[in-house]
Amino acid sequence: MGANIVSVEFIPVNVAATNWSENTVIVKVTDENGVYGLGEADGPPECMKAFSEIENEHKWLNNIKEAVIGRDPLEFRANYNRMYDTTKWIGMRGLGLFAISGIDMALYDLAGKQLGVPAYKLMGGAQKAQLTPYFTLYPSVAADATLSEIVEAYKPLIAKAKERGAKAVKVCIIPNDKVSDKEIVAYLRELREVIGWDMDMMVDCLYRWTDWQKARWTFRQLEDIDLYFIEACLQHDDLIGHQKLAAAINTRLCGAEMSTTRFEAQEWLEKTGISVVQSDYNRCGGVTELLRIMDICEHHNAQLMPHNWKTGITAAAARHFGIVCHISEYVEYLHPDFWNGTLTQQLTLNEPKIIDGAIEVSDKPGLGIELNIEFVEQVTGHKF
Repeated sequence: MGANIVSVEFIPVNVAATNWSENTVIVKVTDENGVYGLGEADGPPECMKAFSEIENEHKWLNNIKEAVIGRDPLEFRANYNRMYDTTKWIGMRGLGLFAISGIDMALYDLAGKQLGVPAYKLMGGAQKAQLTPYFTLYPSVAADATLSEIVEAYKPLIAKAKERGAKAVKVCIIPNDKVSDKEIVAYLRELREVIGWDMDMMVDCLYRWTDWQKARWTFRQLEDIDLYFIEACLQHDDLIGHQKLAAAINTRLCGAEMSTTRFEAQEWLEKTGISVVQSDYNRCGGVTELLRIMDICEHHNAQLMPHNWKTGITAAAARHFGIVCHISEYVEYLHPDFWNGTLTQQLTLNEPKIIDGAIEVSDKPGLGIELNIEFVEQVTGHKF
């Protein structure tokens, strides 16, 4: 039996934002021997910290940290259920699940350190010989950049991906109401030519459409460029639109990146017929909930590729979960080779290199996170 938990801390990390917000919340869970595990939660940092400090009021509204303090970090499902129950009164979705996600991730890091085993063993064991990511490539361009300017900005990123032997990359359609669907078709065709045919190509539409038939028209024009999947085509809660679109195109359709809990993932699978579920490490309820979502996806013959747009803390969790998740071909990965954000570059140390398109998974105890403590203390004022 491991040492019990004595404290849970939510540490806001605020840096100057680029055109994509980078702020995050580090979750630090410490045991009675002073050993700590690290996790990461989504949501506005100060809001998340305030949520973690809610006072006990009654049976259905309790402080989420107190649900795990005094408990064994190895009891993942019991700890999850206790935390989940504290959110009943204020809604069992939203910020509560974001907070649970961060704490739950930290528990796998802490329990692994206590037992001297890598976190993937606590998730059920590796079921893949290697981790093969698809690399998310978002160019740093002005919000009003033309499509030709975006293509030019993509070229060095794609060239670097080829140098690293990447097996798959994801590009995006930056929101711009002035650009027509016909222009989007030409834009994606041009990017396919830049990428070539040796890599799989994914597309993030960034919620471009409200009319499912417009999305259908667009991607029917593109069936010959062999897109691996398309995500965020329609508005998140438009399950009927997703159902109609999934049935009308041959390309895999993704969904549920903003969802929370296995219950929402199951609703997506039952009502939409999507091929790829993207429940987020930092939103859905954490690793424990993702393992349950994985079982549901397997039952529905769908892939699970969790949404991953955070820092090296979540990247470490993604590596461990990625080799456990046997129903996915790829793992979404935001690598510092392709994104020059402050936290991506500086929050953690010794990011694994990309070797022939694959990334090594650490066998160090826990998640194998190497936090840049000097940087964190400077930015947050928190002493580790």
